[in-house]
Amino acid sequence: MKTIASFTINHLTLLPGVYVSRKDSVGDSVVTTFDLRVTRPNAEPVMNTAEVHTIEHLAATFLRNHPDFGSRIVYFGPMGCRTGFYLLLAGDYESADILPLLRELFAFIRDYKDDVPGASAIECGNYLDMNLPMANYYGARYLEVLENITPDRLVYPD
Repeated sequence: MKTIASFTINHLTLLPGVYVSRKDSVGDSVVTTFDLRVTRPNAEPVMNTAEVHTIEHLAATFLRNHPDFGSRIVYFGPMGCRTGFYLLLAGDYESADILPLLRELFAFIRDYKDDVPGASAIECGNYLDMNLPMANYYGARYLEVLENITPDRLVYPD
């Protein structure tokens, strides 16, 4: 079986950043998959499921309601390793193209203090597994990366 591209990235040298993971053709359109790497793989603790779940609810709600990008959001969700998230956008993008959107998003997550959208038994299959204070913490932490990002954190390392 052929190794998928994301498993060929050296996770020992991967730093928090925004990476184009892949670009897929869907009919006449392109879908760009971004690797939003929040923590450093294999070098620091991974995020717990409660904060990952909370970030997913906040981000999905924010992104799908965004006035410019809302109609281009295909998916936002966690990586199984819990070191970051995948964002799929309809369109052909590079990492730098979405930095303003991500800065808005993670400022929203950092500052969010209300009830988490969709966090009830009727709306979510695991609504009790939420941690807003830790989601705020990771929002602030990743926002700092985004505000000070360098070109090497926009393209996967060799």
